[in-house]
Amino acid sequence: MGDAVPEAYQGNTSLAVRDWLNKGDNAWQMISATLVGLQSMPGLVILYGSVVKKKWAVNSAFMALYAYAAVWICWVTWAYNMSFGDKLIPFWGKAKPALGQKFLIERAQLPATTHYYHNGAVETAEIMPYYPMASMVYFQCVFAAITVIILAGSLLGRMNIKAWMAFVPLWLTFSYTVGAFSLWGGGFLFQWGVIDYSGGYVIHVSSGIAGLTAAYWVGPRSTKDRERFPPNNVLLMLAGAGLLWMGWAGFNGGDPYAANIDSSMAVLNTNICAATSLLMWTTLDVIFFKKPSVIGAVQGMITGLVCITPGAGLVQGWAAIVMGILSGSIPWFTMMVVHKRWTLFQKVDDTLGVFHTHAVAGFLGGTTTGLFAEPSLCSLFLPVTNSRGGFYGGSGGVQFLKQIAGAGFITGWNIVVTTIICVVIRLVMPLRMSEEQLTIGDDAVHGEEAYALWGDGEKYDATRHAWSSDDTQHGKVSSGVTQNV
Repeated sequence: MGDAVPEAYQGNTSLAVRDWLNKGDNAWQMISATLVGLQSMPGLVILYGSVVKKKWAVNSAFMALYAYAAVWICWVTWAYNMSFGDKLIPFWGKAKPALGQKFLIERAQLPATTHYYHNGAVETAEIMPYYPMASMVYFQCVFAAITVIILAGSLLGRMNIKAWMAFVPLWLTFSYTVGAFSLWGGGFLFQWGVIDYSGGYVIHVSSGIAGLTAAYWVGPRSTKDRERFPPNNVLLMLAGAGLLWMGWAGFNGGDPYAANIDSSMAVLNTNICAATSLLMWTTLDVIFFKKPSVIGAVQGMITGLVCITPGAGLVQGWAAIVMGILSGSIPWFTMMVVHKRWTLFQKVDDTLGVFHTHAVAGFLGGTTTGLFAEPSLCSLFLPVTNSRGGFYGGSGGVQFLKQIAGAGFITGWNIVVTTIICVVIRLVMPLRMSEEQLTIGDDAVHGEEAYALWGDGEKYDATRHAWSSDDTQHGKVSSGVTQNV
């Protein structure tokens, strides 16, 4: 008996290896969750800290870091079950903790997801993956966290950090959980058959719309920052962008809740669309601005990743290319042309253009999924039988209209709720930094600097600084073709 396998590792023979546990699915789900977590921490922490002006590097990175931690505690304390638990109302689940072992070690299940025919017969059974609730809670948490961090991209360079600390749990509770339950947790949009494979609406439309709305209430950056906002480290920005791209394998590959055929399709389509979109955006930069922009390439990469997300495992490879062409051109047009000509966009300071890269690209992905969702792939994933995109005839035209309606609900809810949250916070504390903080930057807000050099925004102190400001050296220069929108 000396060579016997310990009980904890014996299949179907111990409490640690239940008869319902599929070790492959569980491993892939935890790997996918970790990949998505790496997109935020350190991915977007690095990207945000690098893509902004030097004096905002620490503040921008910290906004992402704080949000990741804050979402975790809110998620396991009350927000997970508001998103994926028992139904309270058609668009919200009942709040309760996801902390006890009796809950976490049992088989994962999403209780509100049973889909019924009109006569009351079961059409699609409740979602019950072959791994424990602990894996599901982990996987869904990192999605919630990255949504708030994406939203932060609209507010960099001027939001009062204390107001942001209050904003994160409030927005997670009253906005994100509603979208997640409505579309994924068994709410009314899920029951109606709106398709959001991996978050085109729940994550990207919501963060883009909420970011633009919050940017309106917080107010713009200082005039000097809006005129000149160069990235402080383009190469480090590319490292953050690379983590974002590679991490998207977990973002889209984990959403079938299993290591299955659909998961493989999703990962492949994700890379096809992202690559096509990046090349399309770069081509347009070369045609209209005579040179390829590295930041533009990153923007194109992001819009491609966002666009494929709502249909990643549901479309064919050729459709992923078409979606990439559209996501590399339409958001480019809204950012580079519409943004500069529409008064509303000039008044609302969306620092990183999150509205264009996430809301526009997410809506584009959702609607094109309504056109290109392939029936046999839909049958592998969706609760509504015979789902199909408009390209395949039948009920496809109705699916396209459902996709538009779903985006409309997410958009309207986020405008209203984000406005209420900002107004409430403003009653307690300023949403925007003081003028002194806006002038100085990180040193005034955090007492810390990204680099031990004197640069943009600091008050010169001969005892501390030995270098000249880049503004002093070079004067006012072009901010490039893409980053300053």
